[in-house]
Amino acid sequence: MPHNIIEFIRKKMPYNLTPKVQDDTIVGFLSGWIDNRIRGLVVEPRNQTRLRYLIAAYAFQQRVAFGFVNANSNYCKQTLQRYQVHPHLDTLLLFNEDSERPIASISMSNIPTETLNNIILSNQYLTLPRLSSQDILEGLCPAEWNRPRKRLCIILVTENSKEHNFAREALRKIARRSEYKTEREKQIDFINSLSRGSSDDKLLRIVILWRRDTSRVKYEWINDITLNKRFADNQSLDHVINQTKFQIDSTIQRLLKTSEALTYEAFIKNLLDEHAQDFINKWISKIFYIFDYIIDNIEEEHILATISLLGTIVFMFAVGYAMVYLVKAEEESLKAKGKLSSNVSLKQSRYIPELKLHELRAEKYNGMVRLLKPGCRTIVLITDLKTRPKLIPPFHKAVWPYRRTKTLIFGHMLIEKGFSWYSELLRLSLCESKNLQINPRNCVGTVLALNGHRKYFCMYHAKHPESDRGAKGIECVTRQLIERQDDSQTKIFFANGGTDESDDSEPRILLEENLLEGLSNWLDRLFEGTTHRYYINYWPEFFTK
Repeated sequence: MPHNIIEFIRKKMPYNLTPKVQDDTIVGFLSGWIDNRIRGLVVEPRNQTRLRYLIAAYAFQQRVAFGFVNANSNYCKQTLQRYQVHPHLDTLLLFNEDSERPIASISMSNIPTETLNNIILSNQYLTLPRLSSQDILEGLCPAEWNRPRKRLCIILVTENSKEHNFAREALRKIARRSEYKTEREKQIDFINSLSRGSSDDKLLRIVILWRRDTSRVKYEWINDITLNKRFADNQSLDHVINQTKFQIDSTIQRLLKTSEALTYEAFIKNLLDEHAQDFINKWISKIFYIFDYIIDNIEEEHILATISLLGTIVFMFAVGYAMVYLVKAEEESLKAKGKLSSNVSLKQSRYIPELKLHELRAEKYNGMVRLLKPGCRTIVLITDLKTRPKLIPPFHKAVWPYRRTKTLIFGHMLIEKGFSWYSELLRLSLCESKNLQINPRNCVGTVLALNGHRKYFCMYHAKHPESDRGAKGIECVTRQLIERQDDSQTKIFFANGGTDESDDSEPRILLEENLLEGLSNWLDRLFEGTTHRYYINYWPEFFTK
């Protein structure tokens, strides 16, 4: 196998799979069988563990806890002497509850994978294993109802308490491979299923099982045996062992007869997996694995790139904080000098411009008029340089209720810039071929509603109230806008535009502040669709002076 593939597989192994064992840690490692796993020692004359041993440790990690010993290390000499391990060969030692001598061992210069797996499979359980998961129950006491002979399983019910070590030690001396124990407080459902035929207290009692199938068992309690230390204080351990062994042997011999049957039958659920990690432990294991992986794979360029990235982020936050601090300091300084009101900055920060007025000029003409989407309209106020400051505030107030309408665009136009366009627009609406002579001052205060897609417009003018005259209305307005000599800065003079009754009337004086008084009512009629529409064949060009 190529070296890079071996290294890739080695790096994918869990970080805690290969603990190093030395003379000062060997005792603690071998005495850890309380987790219901046998102990395996792999002794190698090299610093790095072979991949085959790592794979075996990963495959059997639920049943075997492996430790690795470097035979060349000076800190492992006593371990080699204690178990008589050859320092130049690969050695595998398997231990159960007895750490003085291994239950299986093999030494070769190169242990084959098949041999390694076979020896582990043959010795993967303790002398008195605990029923801590369904897999252990299936391995020790499989469902074999169709076999010619019954396979009986002996169970001692205990609790996870030091007071019950006496009972466990007694049965451990009797047991070989067919007996095992379970802890009552961890396998409550399993024990409660076997409630019939026993006294109320099942603790430290022995039950014999025969699994008919995966969910049904036949069982019988041995009530004549008690392994409670309080009742055995006057008896020696050997006497308790002999008495217990006699009762177990006689019961087994009786039940193995064809004519005999186990007394009770029950349906059992799968055992609770005591080795399964909870949510928190899984995340902790993942964090340690990621940390260990980063330590093993990080290189110098990765460190420099990470430091550079973190430094950039810190610098950005520091500059932003410094700018905010300087702005606040400047505001405090202006407030102290009386140049800034305490509410000015707050009002400015809260102000959100919800209605923006666009200026209609040559570069915005296509977007505001010619290229409008269907259903959209542009409402434009015509002003000049002198009247713009006076007319825009009332116009803004009048159109403010319609600010959230997405089909409307609001703007204003200086008559000095769009005079030629406005004159041409009026000429097209009148279907006149001759040029009109219009006084620009008389155009101030006019509001146009332009529909760019359908090529029509509606008009508001203070001297042009909507009437039933239809198309004659535009003639009236045009006549009012015809050039006059009076160009007062404070007043605008219009001739009354009637065709019959208004020619003899006196011109009215209309102040600039009153030009948009009727705009709100006109906008209501505009959106109701009752204002008159003036259609044109095309939109004229917008030329700048």
